[in-house]
Parts: sequence; structure tokens; C-alpha cells
Amino acid sequence: MSDADHPYRRQPPQAFWRQSVADRHFLEIEPWYRRKWSIADDRIATAGSCFAQHIGRRLRHSGFRFVDVEPPPAFLPAPRHLDYGYGMYSARYGNVYTSRQLLQLLQQATGEFVPEEFAWRRDGGWVDALRPTIEPEPMASMDEVWALRENHLGAVRRLFETCDLFVFTMGLTETWVSTSDGTAYPLCPGTSGGRFDASRHAFVNLEYPDVLQDMEAFLARAKSINTKMRFLLTVSPVPLMATATAEHVGLATMHSKSVLRAVAGYLSHSRDDVDYFPSYEIISSPFMRGSFYNPDGRTVVEAGVEHVMRQFFREHPTPSRQAEAADAAPPAAAGAEAAADDVVCDEELLAVFGERA
Repeated sequence: MSDADHPYRRQPPQAFWRQSVADRHFLEIEPWYRRKWSIADDRIATAGSCFAQHIGRRLRHSGFRFVDVEPPPAFLPAPRHLDYGYGMYSARYGNVYTSRQLLQLLQQATGEFVPEEFAWRRDGGWVDALRPTIEPEPMASMDEVWALRENHLGAVRRLFETCDLFVFTMGLTETWVSTSDGTAYPLCPGTSGGRFDASRHAFVNLEYPDVLQDMEAFLARAKSINTKMRFLLTVSPVPLMATATAEHVGLATMHSKSVLRAVAGYLSHSRDDVDYFPSYEIISSPFMRGSFYNPDGRTVVEAGVEHVMRQFFREHPTPSRQAEAADAAPPAAAGAEAAADDVVCDEELLAVFGERA
């Protein structure tokens, strides 16, 4: 290397702001993503926060081998599938917002962890505390909640035993936990069932070491069940609906997403079996000018979802074959999802608590 030479002289155009950002229209910015490996023949399972529903839905309907271990029963009309949590993800676990929730889901599926407070009272009945909105109406008894949980967790175990690729969209660092056994809930007790008790429930804002520890424990346990499994991480670009910290919700959002992005980046850089797809950056980078958010500054417009998935499918082309019947959603469900493209987001329930007369 001569005195006039240095590593930057050999960097590609994408490494420089002027060539890759300033001199381009934001819709022409690329490449956002370079895949680590092909997923064309993988059995793919998804989980995560609300934005993950968009990713799973497009994989399902684009000919990939999408895993659905809890398909809707034949007697349930297609427009009601989402009401009962069918078709959201590869199993009826609802939104999995945090790393702690994901780790405990796997531990519950393997029988290593049994939450003490697994059911909450609501409207004269009972709901599953770990997925309180998965059924439109409360159940008649705690026994019914337990029976449905047992069936669900058996399906989740099969998911981890059989899938080749697990796609997880990281959404939040804020969570509410049981002070007795550490159970992480998807929603604060009292917001959609149960009763909040400061002596039994505590707020936790997971920091970088917490999220990294959770994710490394999850990866290790999942690989012990299925050594072939690989993982694709994304970070949701959807800001927090509400924060339980003393900060402005905008600051709380930036903190949360920064922690999650840092963990996802570290795992992708340090492990051959983990890849990262930048849905967060594609939507929320400043040079994207907020173009993919609705006027509320939070929800993502359909054009934004389509732009994200175009970047994904450039590296993972849609298979020419159709999804195998055993892995695909029933045709009626697929049609209903494609038409409505609804997303179920439990966190939006928190919006009502910020309203003032």
C-alpha cells in the first residue's frame, strides 16, 4: 500500500453518502440487504411484533414453505380468522413483543417454565395472560384456559422441531413481569384482563445486556431442539404507542429501537446462523423523509410494506413452485388476508389510556 493509498479507495459506492444517498431519490437507494444464505427450500416460521405479520403474510402468499402449526378450523369463516389469532403467525401465540417473551415462550413449550399467573379475569370469564387477546370472548374457566394453552404449546414445540428458518421481528424493550416468577406479559395486567397489583407486577425496560442474554439463551435452546435451524432477525419500524417510563414517547421509542437494533446487529455479525434484514432502516431512516408513515407518524402505509418486501425478494426471489398444501394457509384465508391486509396490534389498546376528556 503506497502513501497515497488507503482502504477507503477500495470501498464500493454504497459505502459513501454522496453516491448512495445524496445523489439518489430515496426510492432508488440500494442495496439495502445482501443475504447470507438461500431460504428457497426452507420451512419458514414467523413471530414477533405487529409488523412481523406483514412479513409472514407475504412469505405465505409468495410460494415459500410457510409453516402454520395451528391452522384455522374448517367451520370458522375466513373473515373471523384474525379474531381468533389464526393466520397472524406460524402459531396462535399472538404478538411476541420482547426477547424475554420469546425466550419464555420456548421454555413453556419445552416444559421448562410454567407461569404461576397464567390466567386473568375479564368480563366474568378468564383469558390467557400470555395471549389475552387471542380469543374474542373470555373463556368459562381457568381449566379451559389451561387446556387450550397445553394444546397451543404442543403446537409451538412442533414448530421449533420442524422449521428450518425462524423469522423474529423485535418490537419492544418495555415489558411487565411477575415479581414472583419473572413471567413477561405481552400487555400490562389490567389493560386487557387481570388486575394490576404493584406488589405482584413490575415494569422492566430491558437494556442491551438483557436483550442479548435473552436472545443468546433462545438461540442456544432452539438449536438444541433443531440443529438445522437458522434465524432471520428484523426490527419493527413502528414506534411505541405508549411508554411506562418518565420519558417522552419519542425518546422512549428511540431508546428501545436502538437497543434492539444493536443486539440484532451483533448477533448477525457474530453468528453464521443469524441474518438481519433492515426493515427498520428502510422505513424509518431520516433520508426516507417519513414517506412510508401515515399522518399519525406511527403506522406504516401499504406502499412502505411493499417497498420493504421488494428489497427482501430481490435477495430471496419468490419460488416458482406454489407452497405445499401442508404448509400453506387455506385458500379462503389467503384471500381474506390479501384483501384486507389487516394487522392485529395489542399495543394499540394502550392508546385509550392516554385520552383526556
